[in-house]
Amino acid sequence: MQTKEKDAPTKGETTRLAIEDAAVALFIEHGYHATSMRQIADRAGLALGGIYNHFTSKEEIFEAIVLDKHPYKKILPLVLEAQGDDMESFLQNAVNITLKELGSEPMYMKLMFIEFVEFNGKHGASMLAEIAPKVLPVFERMIKGRKELRVTNPALLMRSFFGMIISYLITEMLISKSVVGKLMPKDVAKAYTDIYLHGVLKEPV
Repeated sequence: MQTKEKDAPTKGETTRLAIEDAAVALFIEHGYHATSMRQIADRAGLALGGIYNHFTSKEEIFEAIVLDKHPYKKILPLVLEAQGDDMESFLQNAVNITLKELGSEPMYMKLMFIEFVEFNGKHGASMLAEIAPKVLPVFERMIKGRKELRVTNPALLMRSFFGMIISYLITEMLISKSVVGKLMPKDVAKAYTDIYLHGVLKEPV
């Protein structure tokens, strides 16, 4: 008789993930407000009553999606293992990893816009409560290992880093197929990161 794998998801967990997968597809196709609980249940292959055994509301499903499907779960381990002889090369590698993973899944950006536009980012606090303890130590080590940094607050450094990533992705969406996009340097991500690290002003002579 075969034993059940230790980490195998339970039937309830499998159903919850199926509901989240169905909801993600519908939110992206139709928008959050235009999607009903019945549509989610139908897409997941459940009776409407069955969906309420796992979630009490559509917003609860969305919050679960933010926590369960956020790209940090895939990106964070890669970023933590990023290599670099100094902080600049480490950050550049971390940026490249993050942009590659986020760029491979347009779903992430669309869900982020739903969170910003329709919820004013209120579920971000739940996400940060989970990821901050894992990410902050990385930025604390950066500050301790680089004494010439102007920023001495690891939380501020973390915020500015992720702000840079988000601003890059948003502006890339806006200009990638425009005349402005054609004027960008070949390795625009590297140039963008260089501006983040060193600013736009030349060092005084």
